[in-house]
Amino acid sequence: MKPKVYIDGKEGTTGLQIYERISAREDLELLLIDEDKRKDANERRKYLNAADIVFLCLPDAAAIEAVALIENPATRVIDASTAHRVDPDWDYGFAELSRAHRAAIEQSKRVTNPGCHASGFIACAYPLVARDVVSTDFAFACSSLTGFSGGGKKMIAEYEDAGRDTRLGSARIYGLNLRHKHLPEMAYVCGLSQPPVFVPVVGDYYKGMATTVMLPGVDAQRVHDVLARHYEGQKLVSVAPLGGEAPAVYADTLAGRDSLRLIVCGHQKQTIVIALFDNLGKGASGAAVQNMNIMLGLDETAGLAL
Repeated sequence: MKPKVYIDGKEGTTGLQIYERISAREDLELLLIDEDKRKDANERRKYLNAADIVFLCLPDAAAIEAVALIENPATRVIDASTAHRVDPDWDYGFAELSRAHRAAIEQSKRVTNPGCHASGFIACAYPLVARDVVSTDFAFACSSLTGFSGGGKKMIAEYEDAGRDTRLGSARIYGLNLRHKHLPEMAYVCGLSQPPVFVPVVGDYYKGMATTVMLPGVDAQRVHDVLARHYEGQKLVSVAPLGGEAPAVYADTLAGRDSLRLIVCGHQKQTIVIALFDNLGKGASGAAVQNMNIMLGLDETAGLAL
């Protein structure tokens, strides 16, 4: 019998991207609510409880409400919102971090999907902390450049408007209060005593992300060796050869793909690690589908673009 899958919030950017990845798959049964009833709590309750796997692509408060509507103990949930990312009762959906993370996802009833900026930072920082390259109180600094699709429908419309503000042609630095919503998850998942100093940037292009973690006083060769060993054999996360990249890195290089590549640059006294990926791929919908595949015991790359 095919697993039944329901996307609550299919009309949003993340939901639509998940739908694109799974709608043509013959190994799943996709449950589709009538468009005029998608906000009807009783109708949603019916679909939420009929599904084997539910994707929540909703604002935080709505995601919490949706979980409360689920009464079927067999229904398993992947939440793409921020609501449960630091909740110890939910499993963090980044299988490549450790065998324990992957095993937890395989058995989990409740998986919280990582945030896009957080995915880039954690992919770089988690192995370095776990393998004692840096301490849990290391003063991390991070910047992250994303395409405007990461801001959802409102930002997409803003950038695609023919009469838009001419300043949008320039990269926009935001989150200047240094309290970005992904910071708690970055610190929690990596076990840090303090969150990184983090500056997000949105550029005038649709999708693609480059998250750069800065490591003063840390040797680049050691960082590369640790990351390469940590991610060896992974299908969706890879580490580029040290010194093997072009002189410049373009943030949209992996747009349209669901993989993530780490690039280590620097020397003995200073290092940066760049996580290059698609903010809608491994940074959102691609990661959600990967988590579903793992939960269902399927090939984790099914339906994904590598």
